[in-house]
Amino acid sequence: MNKRNLIRAALLLAVAGVFAWKHYAATRADAGAASARSVAATAIPANAREFTLGALAFKACELPQKKSGATTAAFCAPFAVAENRDDPASRKIDLNLALIKSEAERADADIVVFLAGGPGQAAVETYPQIAGALAGLRKHHHILLLDQRGTGQSHPLDCAAAKDADKDSAQLGETDNGIDVAKLREATAKCLAEVEKKADPRQYTTTVAARDLEDLRAALGAPQFDLVGVSYGTRMAQQYLMRFPHGVRSVVLDSVAPNELIFGQDFARNLEDALQAQFALCGKNTACAKAFGDSYASLVKLRDALRAQPQNTSLRDPLTFKATELRLTTSRLAGLVRLFAYSPETAALLPLSIAEGLKGNYAPLAGQSQLLQDDMSGAMNGGMQASVVCSEDADLIKPDPGDPNTLLGTSLTDAITAMCAVWPHGAMPADFHAPLKSDKPILVLEGELDPVTPPRYGEQVMKGLSNAKLIVARGQGHNVIGRGCIPKLVGEFVDKLNPKTLDTQCVDALGPLPALVDFNGAAP
Repeated sequence: MNKRNLIRAALLLAVAGVFAWKHYAATRADAGAASARSVAATAIPANAREFTLGALAFKACELPQKKSGATTAAFCAPFAVAENRDDPASRKIDLNLALIKSEAERADADIVVFLAGGPGQAAVETYPQIAGALAGLRKHHHILLLDQRGTGQSHPLDCAAAKDADKDSAQLGETDNGIDVAKLREATAKCLAEVEKKADPRQYTTTVAARDLEDLRAALGAPQFDLVGVSYGTRMAQQYLMRFPHGVRSVVLDSVAPNELIFGQDFARNLEDALQAQFALCGKNTACAKAFGDSYASLVKLRDALRAQPQNTSLRDPLTFKATELRLTTSRLAGLVRLFAYSPETAALLPLSIAEGLKGNYAPLAGQSQLLQDDMSGAMNGGMQASVVCSEDADLIKPDPGDPNTLLGTSLTDAITAMCAVWPHGAMPADFHAPLKSDKPILVLEGELDPVTPPRYGEQVMKGLSNAKLIVARGQGHNVIGRGCIPKLVGEFVDKLNPKTLDTQCVDALGPLPALVDFNGAAP
């Protein structure tokens, strides 16, 4: 866990920005599928600069892309809701709404809604990373992006304390081998005092946001939604489906967090399972095994060495190229390894980087940690994340006696517990953690080596679904909707609504990437 993000991202479930989403072109299903598709009803001229859908007036806008001069062409519309949904007279908050227009002259009436991860990510900001995976759907559907309340530009729950932590993580109680609970609580209280001047944190939960989405559907003229949830976005999708089933046409759950899941509870165990499986692949490869031996044992050895003596490493900053000194601790090591385990491309770097660390060359690990920290900066809204986790999960976390011996240890659950002892808790429906039961068409996607939402979560969700299919992508990690032929399958699923008949043989072509045996790459 990257402790510099404890307030901004105390619970890190999904980081879509870690992945390079692949663009694809999905083929259009034949005309015989028309009976399974909504009637085309949303014609928008190709050169339109403004148009109306339902009661909302959209105008052409450009969506900035993070750390880039590029923008994404879209249409934006004002959309405001009451902060306290049970009190219409409460303060109004503006939600950031954008629509990516379909390429079709006359789009299908059902609208694809992308639900971002986190909790704390913003759909509008995250869209460029998943645009390629949704490109096939866009051929005949509008793509709707709504920053969930508290994220992005939707009345964000920002505070200076989280921004200051980027410069001095000690303000959040970070130590070399864990956290100072008292300091973390103090920092949380300072952040809360700032947030409460402009918002009521109790009103920024998943189920409240689901009501926002239903209000948006009504404002659009009540079309049905095709929900595409990624990671935490799958919790949002399930909660919306449970409460507003009439508004849902289909659902894609990528890297699913079952309703029963208590965020943070299994994360240490899940990471251990994924690392051991990933490193076992290295052990089965002759060149990799010869170069590194048992990489998991090496990781444990390196962790113990850094616990005894953190290392200050001189190197060129990977972003500015200026000479700098970075401190590598067990906390930084755990955060780096955890997020690098999310995707095959970065997981392939781990055996080599760990081996170099054991040789006394800490620069690769330190440099990668610095790059990761920069990528993560601002990726999550910590206030909104605190509101979700403290309201929906914190009180249900039970200590796992096995966690102290894992790479993550108890740092994540300790941080959640400390933070949520201060942060206000919103209301949670009695059935919030009830298993999802639905006969709606649902496609569940999992990565075989996912370190945070493993395939068993998909199997768990499938038990309550009567019209669904589970796809497990071999050798893949977290967020797989953009991998290989999966975008094509998602397009076919939304087009035909027959998940059980999907031919998924093409997914068998996916697999893990071989680990790098040196800095020139993998063995030939």
